[in-house]
This record gives sequence, C-alpha cells and structure tokens, in this order.
Amino acid sequence: PRLERIVRENGGISADTALRLSKYFRTTPEFWMNLQNRYELETAKMEIGDDLKEIQAIESESEAA
Repeated sequence: PRLERIVRENGGISADTALRLSKYFRTTPEFWMNLQNRYELETAKMEIGDDLKEIQAIESESEAA
C-alpha cells in the first residue's frame, strides 16, 4: 500500500519510507528525500509559476550602489 500510494501520487516519500527504500535498494535515505523534494518543488512551480513571475527580487547592496 505504501508504494502504491507513492506511485499513484496519493502520498509522498516520508523519512520512514526513505529509510526503508534505502535499505532495500542499498542507496541512501537522502537520495529518496531529494527525489521527494524535487517533485514537490517542480509541482509547486507548475502551480504558482505565473505568481512567481510577478515577484520582484530584492536588490543586494552591491546592485544598489
């Protein structure tokens, strides 16, 4: 059930799941957590992309001078 929820995008990779997957696949938990973070960032970017374009970056002191 845990993997089925992840595959169907009904749930993400939790720390618990990352530890289990890393043990099974002989990887690191960070690998799985980074995949989850990347997915969340890309999903958010697609959802709020137009709003992000409207945000003006703050000027650094070197740019203001």
